Amino acid sequence: MNYVSVENVAKSFGERILFKNISFGINEGQKIGFVAKNGTGKTSLLNIIAGDEDPDEGLVVYRKNLKVAFLPQEPNLDPNLTIEQTIFASDNETLQVINTYEKALQNPDDAEAYQKAFEQMDAINAWDFETQYKQILFKLKLDNLNKKVSELSGGQKKRLALANILLSKPNLLYLDEPTNHLDLEMIEWLEEYFAKENFTLFMVTHDRYFLENVCNEIVELENGKLYSYKGNYAYYLDNKEARVANEQIATDKAKQLYKKELDWMRRQPKARTTKSKSRIDDFYEIKERAHKRRNDHEVQLEINMERMGSKILELHKVSKSFDDLVLLDKFEYVFKKGERIGVIGKNGTGKSTFLNMITGAITPDHGKIIIGDTIKFGYYTQRGINIKEGQKVIDVIREFGDYIPLKKGRQISAQQLLERFLFDRKKQYDFVEKLSGGERKRLYLCTVLIQNPNFLILDEPTNDLDIVTLNVLENFLLDFPGCLLVVSHDRYFMDKIVDHLFVFTGDGAIQDFPGNYTDYRIYADSKEPEKKISETPETKGKNSWKKETKVALSYNEQKEFNRIERDLKKLELQKKEIESIFAEGKLEGDQINDESLKLQKIIDQIEENEMRWLELSEKMEG
Repeated sequence: MNYVSVENVAKSFGERILFKNISFGINEGQKIGFVAKNGTGKTSLLNIIAGDEDPDEGLVVYRKNLKVAFLPQEPNLDPNLTIEQTIFASDNETLQVINTYEKALQNPDDAEAYQKAFEQMDAINAWDFETQYKQILFKLKLDNLNKKVSELSGGQKKRLALANILLSKPNLLYLDEPTNHLDLEMIEWLEEYFAKENFTLFMVTHDRYFLENVCNEIVELENGKLYSYKGNYAYYLDNKEARVANEQIATDKAKQLYKKELDWMRRQPKARTTKSKSRIDDFYEIKERAHKRRNDHEVQLEINMERMGSKILELHKVSKSFDDLVLLDKFEYVFKKGERIGVIGKNGTGKSTFLNMITGAITPDHGKIIIGDTIKFGYYTQRGINIKEGQKVIDVIREFGDYIPLKKGRQISAQQLLERFLFDRKKQYDFVEKLSGGERKRLYLCTVLIQNPNFLILDEPTNDLDIVTLNVLENFLLDFPGCLLVVSHDRYFMDKIVDHLFVFTGDGAIQDFPGNYTDYRIYADSKEPEKKISETPETKGKNSWKKETKVALSYNEQKEFNRIERDLKKLELQKKEIESIFAEGKLEGDQINDESLKLQKIIDQIEENEMRWLELSEKMEG
């Protein structure tokens, strides 16, 4: 059953065309993940479909009597209402009956009102829904129902808006970055909820595990065109790669044909027959295909890094409280060179406070924080870039200098650096306030990295970044030789870049866990039920064979195991690069000898790493 038809919609801002002639449909039961680079019109298209923005051209046609809900990134809630009033302001009949029943319970003297409310609950079978309603509020930590919206934090408002739309039971649900401001436990609960509930979804999210486990279709907006993939995120990755390869083959063929037809065009007589006119028309179509270029530039990160001495960062019996809320209790840790630590825990357990104490923004109540003389922090905060009125993109970078140092003594201009961060020359003269949320985050990331830090502290770096930029940032961080401390709710991101975790468990306790997020989930799932964090069918099914495995390794062995896995991936990539050079057949004399030696060295390193990996694997299994 078709719910929505999008027919030839177009959107431009001045001379900048985001997209035109876009057409597609949303059908009952589809759970669509919508992906695109930042600044290509992703949010505009979502707003047009949801009815919050008008297209320049085209129509969006809805099925009659369709119940639709939209969760924007910044919820629009009445600040004067309480949490409870906001929820019961819904036009959902079942919620209205539950509201009447809840009020009747608070007034036991009015037996007649209670009996009537009870009968209404029975008549529409609202008991199960009441249980579900309370479960949703509990999972989203909305327990103080009398608190006003004006008193809520940004994260609490997002959770309230999410609860509101889930309880409204829409036929079709639009979601713009639904996992932002949710902690890991909430994200996994929401993931499981969407996977099993009979919602039709159309959502924008950068959470790749969410796309993998919830969606049955991925729609991508690229270069103003839509591409649909009938499967989850892994299916999308495989099939996009095949599509791009096929497009390149088609372009190469068109180039060959174009050369042939161009030669004919130059030689043709002036007298034009009907046949020759037809061939001329075809020529211009071939020319367009032959000159088609993929706009798939990636952020290139090659920033210099300050030298790091032997003393990095030491925390000695550090404690911090706010009134009765204990966030750190005599925490001790000495950082070593090249450490890559992920910070996880529920919202409100002190993760951001921890980062602010390290960087000096907050003073600990007790204990010492000692920073090495050579340490230069690069701190990426959730607040993002400080926008100055009338400031252009290029001006932001020029505050750090007209030329920026790179590795090996090289340097580039501020303009060239911005181009590496996907801001073309025209975009560099846009006002910062006109950038999309993701573009602002990319610019902010640029300002953090160009200061040549050797200790990166990243607080939710993945929010609002598109998947392309995320992949490049991950690859940069894998090669970053300094220390890394990351707070993130992006499980895919954490799994890829960190070696071990600081788990903030509440009441000032921090657990140092040797492994990435998935390792921790396997470990947590093997503990007693009361000590578990929420589990999903996906992790239980996929990871049950791994239970009680990696905990058998020592801390240093676990770090070594994770490092070997990363090194093997890099070595395999280097091996393929050299093999492709040989395949081209352009090497001569000494070059062949040099590349052969390099290749043999890489093969030896791979074999050595694989042997050690097998030793550690056997120990884990034993």
